[in-house]
Amino acid sequence: MAAVAQTALRHVPDKVESDFAHDVVAGLSARPKRLSPKYFYDELGAQLFEEITQLPEYYPTRCELSILENNAAEMAQLVPPDAALIEFGSGSTRKARILLDAAPAITAYVPVDISSEMLQQEAAELRRDYPRLSVLPVEADFTKPFQLPDDIALRPRVGFFPGSTIGNFEPHAAAAFLSHAASMLGAQSTLIIGFDLVKDVHVLNAAYNDAAGVTARFNLNLLTRINRELGANFDLGAFCHQAFYNAERRRIEMHLASRTRQKVKITGRSFEFRAGETIHTESSYKYTPESFGAMARGSGWTPVASWTDPQRNFMVQALSRQG
Repeated sequence: MAAVAQTALRHVPDKVESDFAHDVVAGLSARPKRLSPKYFYDELGAQLFEEITQLPEYYPTRCELSILENNAAEMAQLVPPDAALIEFGSGSTRKARILLDAAPAITAYVPVDISSEMLQQEAAELRRDYPRLSVLPVEADFTKPFQLPDDIALRPRVGFFPGSTIGNFEPHAAAAFLSHAASMLGAQSTLIIGFDLVKDVHVLNAAYNDAAGVTARFNLNLLTRINRELGANFDLGAFCHQAFYNAERRRIEMHLASRTRQKVKITGRSFEFRAGETIHTESSYKYTPESFGAMARGSGWTPVASWTDPQRNFMVQALSRQG
């Protein structure tokens, strides 16, 4: 039976902008300077990321979609009857719809996201397109504990975490998230998760340095957001996008590099930049199937199935938690 809930459960502070200001000041006070990638996604940032996913150099989205489309029937066999699908950081429901179409055993869908507007819009469209599905959105930071809807208390749970977002976590934080997901989903649960694989360095570098410059605009838009929302005075022309593969740490690093010595004011604070000094805005860790499986086991999960594309650029794994 379909749910008719019109509002999302909400577990975010009323003044998200205060968290933004705190995190920006703390990050720019750190050595080396850093900013959280979660702040990329204002309205323009979300649009630019959608453009990135269509770029010829950017393979992850195409690879994961092909893996899901080609193997959804097999994934559906892991879904118990009357199950709830909980998607961490849902955003667009394009990938979740592939599982929903393949697995009629899913009778409830819980998208969890901090972006209220997109959450409600996607939920409304799902209710229209899947009238027999209970759609129960939760507005929350999915990396922290939150309350799941009472409606799914007795249902078996399947977690869904696509998009290689796990790669944006530092390794210890990635393991902590997997433990957190195990706690949220409970015993006898399954987690279907996507992650990027270690590969040729030229493929990796090209994916984050596209010829059209969209990733550079995406990175620099973070400074535009700080200017707009926090009254800062970043000169975007005084910074440039840098992205490169750090082979020792198996990660792509994205930075914003200062072209010159300068000062920037934010919320009454002044921050100095040396010429060439960078703000580390994102890391994207790459895994081997073995290294990811080891991390999953250490976080309370057991890998039970995996799927990849023909070029082995990307992998989707199913993890099981028995107790």
